[in-house]
Amino acid sequence: MGTLANLTPFLLMIVLFYFLLIRPNQKRQKAVQTMQSNLQKGDKIVTIGGLHGTIDAIDEGTIVILCGDGSRLTYDRNAIREVVQS
Repeated sequence: MGTLANLTPFLLMIVLFYFLLIRPNQKRQKAVQTMQSNLQKGDKIVTIGGLHGTIDAIDEGTIVILCGDGSRLTYDRNAIREVVQS
């Protein structure tokens, strides 16, 4: 009985840690992965580096972004942080 009483706070800490840190991070990663897999030509996006542009072409692992000055830049699909406008 004494051993269980000593382990209870430790187990509660692990459960709390899971629900406060691990689970929200997994949900966020899944949302980002879903967003990156649903990218389409014409979406206005922002990269992790802060570059704003429009998707001009999509390949399996890369995308081509059309910038405001007309230049086209190739980025990895993982470099997209958010879709501003579909």
